[in-house]
Formats: sequence, structure tokens, C-alpha cells
Amino acid sequence: MYEISLELLHKYNVQGPRYTSYPPAPSWSADIGPLDYEKIIEESNRASKPASLSMYVHLPFCEKLCYFCGCTTFITGKKRSFESPYLEAIYKEITWLSQRIDRKRKVIQFHFGGGTPTYESPEELKKLADAIQKGFFFDDNAEVGIEVDPRVTSFDHLKALKEAGFNRLSMGVQDFDAKVQKAINRIQPFEETRDLVMKARDLGFLSVNMDLIYGLPYQTPKSFERTIEKILLIGPDRLAVYSYAHVPWLKRHQEVLEKHLPSEKEKYQIFLSALKSFTQAGFQYIGMDHFAKPEDELAAARRNRTLWRNFQGYTTKAGTDLFGIGMSAIGCIHGAYVQNQREINPYQEAIERGGAATLRGFRLSQDDKVRARVIQNLLCHAVVVKSEIEKEFGIQFDSYFYESLKKLKGCADDGLVTLSSGEICPTEVGRIFLRNLAMPFDAYLPKPGEKRIFSRTI
Repeated sequence: MYEISLELLHKYNVQGPRYTSYPPAPSWSADIGPLDYEKIIEESNRASKPASLSMYVHLPFCEKLCYFCGCTTFITGKKRSFESPYLEAIYKEITWLSQRIDRKRKVIQFHFGGGTPTYESPEELKKLADAIQKGFFFDDNAEVGIEVDPRVTSFDHLKALKEAGFNRLSMGVQDFDAKVQKAINRIQPFEETRDLVMKARDLGFLSVNMDLIYGLPYQTPKSFERTIEKILLIGPDRLAVYSYAHVPWLKRHQEVLEKHLPSEKEKYQIFLSALKSFTQAGFQYIGMDHFAKPEDELAAARRNRTLWRNFQGYTTKAGTDLFGIGMSAIGCIHGAYVQNQREINPYQEAIERGGAATLRGFRLSQDDKVRARVIQNLLCHAVVVKSEIEKEFGIQFDSYFYESLKKLKGCADDGLVTLSSGEICPTEVGRIFLRNLAMPFDAYLPKPGEKRIFSRTI
């Protein structure tokens, strides 16, 4: 069902955005700064129906560098002198936002991400969560999650998080194979991970997500199947099986992994082994790289077409205004994107000067909004109903997207999508290549020969 020829795999395994935003971040402008951010917040407050809030706090610290990592992190070793000034800046940014966001607007989603949030002490995490909850109005059924690293997360961490209102955990595993773990500089025993999940279940956490990565050094379909067997023994509610994004021109530390990466064909086969194993075990394939149990909210959101995609990946909270707090954090607010300073010292200095640290951003045009909606529907619902887009934006779909549909014709000929008079529907194998199917609608893609920006789609 999901097999394709090596020729087609090579044809579609190209550089492309992950579409956690449209337009993608490389197209954003440095012309948007703190004053613009303040205006965007004011406009969002004055909307006829202000959106509910999603909030993200970036805690970037890690003791050790994982060689596969493409995130914005700050590696400290055993030193702890960096975190106090950073957390002081976080508290100031929280205060700045709480003074500007209308208190009537409810927070329905909240997340600590990293880095390694549980690098911080249980007491500090609880204090930080309390500051957010005092500054904003939380819905009783808010989704409150955190990324945890089983290697540094204690039972005291879990208890403090539960007391602070957290109800969801997400943890990186990547791979349980010892040879792979050594190559990527992340030794994480199965037993340690299993025991942490068991403790979280005992404390009443509602949902556990696990992240895996395929395409790492020394991985094979067989070795990854053994990791999958162990994952199924632990029993998470959701899974993200990410393609390793090899971008050494952006992340120089990844160069140490180059010699032992699986081939293009092997990498695809590794993902297929995960796809088949997890669906046979009862997980529903959400699309691209996510899986969820049928009773999970993520699976339900896909079925009823309320699934959404933002900088945290797939989410059930469609249509929120997302506010990012901390260095490099990104917001998506009322038709605009804003991103904070990406380095720790410039971030802290900007917060100290004025309470906001906006580095760049983007205001969506009407054309951007139309294209963003089509891409969202492809990635989240695996269907674009033309009449829905026409009604929402007052366009004639086939003429508006004439050039895009011409490009999609090749994808249809290759069996990745079906094109009818009323709908655009990815095929089963096309759901793996959703990034490729979105690219014909993207007006900002680099031209051939321009500087490399994105990872490959598989």
C-alpha cells in the first residue's frame, strides 16, 4: 500500500518546509519589532471575537548536546549560572504580556518546551507555572503539557508538575538501540523511560506522547522494529515519528553523524516499519509523522476535521492565538507571526530594555491566508474541499490556483493525490508526502540554485 519505486522516492525526497507556519519562517522580516508586536496584541484584543489563547514557554537549557538536535538549545554542562538571569527575563516577559492581553481571553493550551524543561528544579517549574496561571485566565479544561527527559526527570518533578496543573507529558526517546544511542550522544535506557511513564500514569497524567526519530546513524528497519516493540510495551497515547532533519549547514554538530546515516531507501523503509507496526497495534495514522490511539483527542480532531498545525506540531486547539515566551519563541497572533531574539544574551537584554524581545515577524496578506488555509487542510484533514475555500475567501478555486493545480497534476500521475472537480485528496501513500503536496501552493519556495534552507521531506 505504501511502497513506491526508488525512482519516485528520489523524485519526491527534496528539501521542503515542515509547514508549522505559512509562510515558513525564512520568509519573515526583521522590520517587525517590539512596537509592532504590541500593536498586533492590541488588534487581537479588539477582534470581533478574540481568539482563545495558546501559550508556549521555551526553556532552552540542556546539560549535554544530542548530535541529531535541530532545536534552539543552550548547552551548560554542569554549570548552573546561566538559568537565573534567563528565568528573570522570562518572568518579566510574562508580566509584559499579562498587562497587554485582555484578561477575558481564556488560555486553553499551555506548554513548556525546550531544550530540557526538567533541567529546572521541581520548585522552579512550579513557580514558573504559577506565574503564568496568575497572569492569565486558564480554562478549566485547558491542555497543559510539558516536554520531559526521562534521564533527568525525577518523581519529585512529576509530583510538582501535577500539583501545578500539568496533565500531559511529551518525551523524546528517538531510539532504544544502544549503538544508535551512542552515536547520537543520548544514552537513555528502556527501563528508565518505562518507569517514568508508569509513575506518571499513577499520578493521573491524562496523556503521554513519545517522540521517535527515523534516519539516524546505524538504524535499520529491523533495529527500529525492536525499538517499536519496546515502545508498545510502555503504551503511550500519542507518537511522533519524525524524519531526522540533517541540516549541518545550520547545525554544525550534525556533521559527526554523516558517515553512518541510512540510505534514502533504508530511511523510507524504517518509517514504513513504524507505520505498519503502529497501525497494526491500533494507533491511527494522523498524517505525515503522527499517530494516536483512536480514543485520543488528536485522533478525534482528525476525524471531525478540527485538527490544527502550528509550531508545536499537530494540535487539537484550532484557531487559537499562540504566544511564545523565551528566546527564539514564536507567536502566531491575529494573522501575524512574531519571533523573539534567538540568542540568550540578546533576548535577556531586549527584555530588560522594554519587556519584549521581538526579532522578526510577518503580517499575512489575503493571498497568504488563502494559501495557508489550503495547506492547513491538506496537512491536517488530508482533503481540500474547494467549495469550502471558495466560500471562506470569495474566490473561484480552480482559476485562483491554476498554476498550483498544474503542478499537482504530476503528483496525481505518480499516485500521490487524486484531483476531482470538488476535492483534492492525498492517497494513502500521499499522506506520507504531505509536505510535497503542499509545496505547489507555496508562493515563497526558494528558486532552484538558491541557498539551502530546509531539510528533506523524507
